[in-house]
Amino acid sequence: MGDAIYYLITLIVGVGVGVSIGRYLLRQIFKKQELDAQEKADLMIKEARTSAESIKKDKIHEAKEKYLQLKSDFEKDVSRRKNQMANKENTIKQKDVNLNKLIEENKRKDSELNKKKDQYERQLELLKGKEKAVEEAHQEQITALERIAGLSADEAKTRLVESLKNEAKTMASSAIKDIMEEAKMTATKNAKKVVIQTIQRTAPEHAIENCVSVFNIESDDIKGKIIGREGRNIRALEAATGVEIIVDDTPEAIIISGFDPVRREVARLSLHRLVTDGRIHPARIEEVVAKTTKNIEEEIVEIGERTVIDLGIHGLHPELIKLVGRMRFRSSYGQNLLQHSREVAKLAATMASELGLNSKQAKRAGLLHDIGKVWPEEPELPHAILGMELAKKYKEHPDVCNAIGAHHDEIEMTTLISPIIQACDAISGSRPGARREVMESYIKRLKDLEDLALSFEGVNKCFAIQAGRELRVMVDAESVSDTQAETIAFDISQKIETDMQYPGQIKVTVIREMRSVAYAK
Repeated sequence: MGDAIYYLITLIVGVGVGVSIGRYLLRQIFKKQELDAQEKADLMIKEARTSAESIKKDKIHEAKEKYLQLKSDFEKDVSRRKNQMANKENTIKQKDVNLNKLIEENKRKDSELNKKKDQYERQLELLKGKEKAVEEAHQEQITALERIAGLSADEAKTRLVESLKNEAKTMASSAIKDIMEEAKMTATKNAKKVVIQTIQRTAPEHAIENCVSVFNIESDDIKGKIIGREGRNIRALEAATGVEIIVDDTPEAIIISGFDPVRREVARLSLHRLVTDGRIHPARIEEVVAKTTKNIEEEIVEIGERTVIDLGIHGLHPELIKLVGRMRFRSSYGQNLLQHSREVAKLAATMASELGLNSKQAKRAGLLHDIGKVWPEEPELPHAILGMELAKKYKEHPDVCNAIGAHHDEIEMTTLISPIIQACDAISGSRPGARREVMESYIKRLKDLEDLALSFEGVNKCFAIQAGRELRVMVDAESVSDTQAETIAFDISQKIETDMQYPGQIKVTVIREMRSVAYAK
């Protein structure tokens, strides 16, 4: 028992001594580490100070160099400006010297002119005196001649004037007649020949379309199938084609109404296939309409290809060929657009050949001149400008593009083909029977157009020409100036746009004519 206590006490004493020794060693280790860290910190601070001093010296040196450079540049700029100012001062001084010389020269010339003026006035006085003496002598001679001839001077003058007047009238009439006949033979003959031969060589077909197509059926029983239960078939057909299907009491006929001829044709062919097949329900309708639409697109391309082949036009872009095919389903005033374009192409080619121009380009421009009317997106642009942009997009010749864009005068004509296309377009459209318009409404529209222009102050006369596409306004030259004439033309065009409905565009031409009339008696 006593040994155990002794060991325990020894152990406790050993532990205490060990703890004390450990704490002492730890303090020594921490103290050494602290000294090492302090030395490192001092070393780092010293290095940082050294580096900072070096950087400071470099920056100061760099700033001094920059300062010296700026100072040198500034001194050079100041020197240059001083030289410029000196040069300008010298120039101004030289100009002052020259100006003084000019002033002296002008004073000298004024003095000489005043002297010459005095001389001329003295000479004029002498001439007046001589003129008076000559007049008195002339009067004495006239009196002597009257006494000898037995006629007064006025009677002799009247007889001489009458004789010369009759002779001059005869000679003038003969000369005018010869000139007119020669002008008609030389200027009008060839033009008439070209136009008449061109028209005679073109034998177009006429196709009149409207906004309604008629689908014929064998019996009225089919109408019920087309309508379907509670009208679901006809609603599905209208939704798929975008047209209106009218099923009324008309025997053996269904009316297809829509402004787009392509949609009407799709609806007509789809109805034909559905009636022939006998299966008519919404799903079948959508399937048939989709197939028909695809077939119509293929047919449009085929029509375009066939047209360009018939006309002998090569290298036309596929998109333009497709637009040419779409013309088959578009009409303008009842005139089929494709037939109209084909006709213009043939007319233009013939006329260009007669005039010695490029007939291929003329034919190409004639076919494409209304291509902007069938662009499906229908932007807010005139169809001529849109057609020109499409032609440029698909790399057509600049002469062809200009002819397309200028055929309604939206842009300036820069090639000889352009007026030919404009003339051929007018020939094709204005030919009797080519287009359709109710006569009463046509006459009323032109009369309203003239009355609108006559309502403006200063307008004397007004004429609607070119089938209402041009308005010629005659204004009073005394009360309307050239600037006011331009203002009147603009105001009339704006009033036409706001107050009237008309196809295409109307050209307003204001004519201000000053006539001076005198009579020789």
